[in-house]
Amino acid sequence: MAKILAIESSCDETAVAITDEGRLLSNVVATQISVHEKFGGVMPEIASRLHCENITVCLTEALNEANLKLEDIDAFAVTRGPGLIGCLHVGLQAAKTLAMLYQKPLIPVHHLAGHIYANEYVGEFHFPLLCVVVSGGNTELVIMRDHMDFEIVGETKDDAVGECYDKVARVLGLPYPGGLPIDQHAKLGEHTYHLPVPTGEGKYDFSYSGLKTAVINLVNSLKMKGEAVNVDNMARSFQDVAISMVVNKSLAAAKDFNVKQVILAGGVSANSYLRAQMKEKLEGTGIELIIPPLWCTTDNAAMIAKVAERLYEKKVFAPLTLGVDPNWKIDHWQEF
Repeated sequence: MAKILAIESSCDETAVAITDEGRLLSNVVATQISVHEKFGGVMPEIASRLHCENITVCLTEALNEANLKLEDIDAFAVTRGPGLIGCLHVGLQAAKTLAMLYQKPLIPVHHLAGHIYANEYVGEFHFPLLCVVVSGGNTELVIMRDHMDFEIVGETKDDAVGECYDKVARVLGLPYPGGLPIDQHAKLGEHTYHLPVPTGEGKYDFSYSGLKTAVINLVNSLKMKGEAVNVDNMARSFQDVAISMVVNKSLAAAKDFNVKQVILAGGVSANSYLRAQMKEKLEGTGIELIIPPLWCTTDNAAMIAKVAERLYEKKVFAPLTLGVDPNWKIDHWQEF
């Protein structure tokens, strides 16, 4: 084990964390939500510029909290992908510069692997396990038979579930990001609106484009007719369909692959309805459910450091010619 400084900048959070022998010494996050909420989504160019402004501040604060200097760090880890290309570049250039200046290893980390391994702050992994990765940019079912062994068995064929939440929230006049406000309004409403349930091409695949379009068209149709949209009921109707797809397909995969654990990962894992439904459906099945703490559901560097610890032991280091990959697949994490 070693002292690892990790950097995360894949979307709209600039984050730096430091671990020592597996202990989390600091975890600094600078969020940009207040800037992007006026646009109803992340503006990539603005996000990249803000990362440039925030990265040195986060680095300084993380080192101060850990009571360390850059010379004390044994390796520098960074999110290589997936994510927004401009945002990823800021973190990568910072990590490469530090690795070059201090002549220490550079560790490339897959963003989704980070979300998965954030669960190690809660409990120990027992294989085989199913990772339910649900976020603004990704919706995947991943089987793990050992550490850093990822097999994608299901994924979205169009929109991610988190992106769908954001678009539906915008058409309903709710703030960005849309996950929390829709979750809150859904608790106050009833399932009164009929919405389609996309199935996806494969047994474990997802499709959210049709559901998103159906909500948008229904809201616009009601407005054109002069009819009021019951936001609470629409949120409930939408969430019931969106989350049921995740739950049902996750349960099918968990049983078919005979897993010992199901792990939730990604921003949408903060959704209270998803958490409650997964607990209810898995109760009595003998399959353990691990839910990440809320601070781990949003992007942070502590999760990147957790993966980097294992890669450091395996001596998975990258050359300084490393580039970002906004479409990096988790089952190809060794290819860089």
